[in-house]
Amino acid sequence: MTHAAAPYLTDLFGLHGRTALITGGSSGIGYAIARALGGAGAHVTIAARRPGHLDDALTRLHAHGITATAVSADMGDPGDLARLCETVPDTDILVTSAANNIRRPMGDLTPDDYRQTIAVNLTAPYELGRHHGPRMAARGWGRIINIGSQQTHRAFGDSGAYGVAKAAIGGLSRSQAEAWSRHGVTANTIIPGFVLTPLTEAAQAIPGRVEALAARHAVGRNGLPDDYAGIAVFLASNAAAFVTGQNICVDGGFSIT
Repeated sequence: MTHAAAPYLTDLFGLHGRTALITGGSSGIGYAIARALGGAGAHVTIAARRPGHLDDALTRLHAHGITATAVSADMGDPGDLARLCETVPDTDILVTSAANNIRRPMGDLTPDDYRQTIAVNLTAPYELGRHHGPRMAARGWGRIINIGSQQTHRAFGDSGAYGVAKAAIGGLSRSQAEAWSRHGVTANTIIPGFVLTPLTEAAQAIPGRVEALAARHAVGRNGLPDDYAGIAVFLASNAAAFVTGQNICVDGGFSIT
């Protein structure tokens, strides 16, 4: 049984010969997914705006024996977004993890706050999907994995413009699934709980906040980036060929409390 299991699982979940583009891949959930997809055999390209963080992430990926490259690009800059599509014109797996979150009371948000938030959290995933989705469909195989939020389906902690963008991400995955699933391309949204990443550092700095949020999770703890490795490999693999257009909560039971 032991010998039979390895090739079976490789056929089901292995990503050898696949390519993956992960935005926000230099830290947090994006880096954990890049490491997971690379560990399953994919050649990964990580994209993020800070060259120093990219270099560090690339060094760590290489140390794990992962074939990886990096592209410095700001997802909020239309020119950088176009350059990323030119630099990585084709990919089998697209993961949109790059995010910003300007967390202020909604009435205090400026027009520029709104533009920045929508550009990074919604426009970039939309444009990357619009570029790569048809190319995946033409090849007959592809995976789009968008990273949502509790704000995809509920208000939470000054959701503001971020909540608007993340609610739309759930709809984006459904629209992408409707457009391309018949051609072998699936599109899904992963919805995390409260995860200890650089994006949530402001919330973590509030005394007692981390402990209170941990208690709200049914499992009794906050999320960690590595909690998203397994779901990413599953959604990117042949095993998930019949899963598309879904909002999948990977939140330690946060959404049931």
